[in-house]
Amino acid sequence: MPATPRAIAPWPYLDCHYAAQYHAAMFIRAILLACIVLSVATPSSGETAPSPGNQTAKLISVKTPSGTVVQAEIADTPQKRAAGLMYRDHLKKDHGMMFFFDQAQEWTFWMKNTLIALDLIWMDEKKRVIHIERNVPVCTRTDDSCPQYRPNDGALYVLEIAAGTVDGLKIEKGTKLQFANP
Repeated sequence: MPATPRAIAPWPYLDCHYAAQYHAAMFIRAILLACIVLSVATPSSGETAPSPGNQTAKLISVKTPSGTVVQAEIADTPQKRAAGLMYRDHLKKDHGMMFFFDQAQEWTFWMKNTLIALDLIWMDEKKRVIHIERNVPVCTRTDDSCPQYRPNDGALYVLEIAAGTVDGLKIEKGTKLQFANP
């Protein structure tokens, strides 16, 4: 007795009589696999991995005593303050990041995962400079032992700009910077 196709291929999807179902099932599998691959490869909306430069970040203008205006990204939430300028590989001379806090404290900063050297400027509630750290170097340590930087007095704002630019902008202790609160 000759073998029937059912004896050779017991699954109906492999039977030539069900070719349309076979192709449909394979097509559905391919679509599902593509969706899985794309969902893994594409960051979700809750992704916190920093970008090289946030092009959609809200900017404020910070006017310095030299008359130069620094365009600063706003860091006004715990998440934005925690990320700061981490993983950025460059910063334009006229750009930076302004950290806004709810209360004045001796806010501590460090350079872990920050790939560019910075000048750090702490200001009080009157937007007057109370402390400056110049040319803070990159920290390449993989543990949490990077140096920490902080003022001796309470600050409400901190501005990070490219290292070596604070002097050219005529910013020194006691200087008042002009900017609007977000």
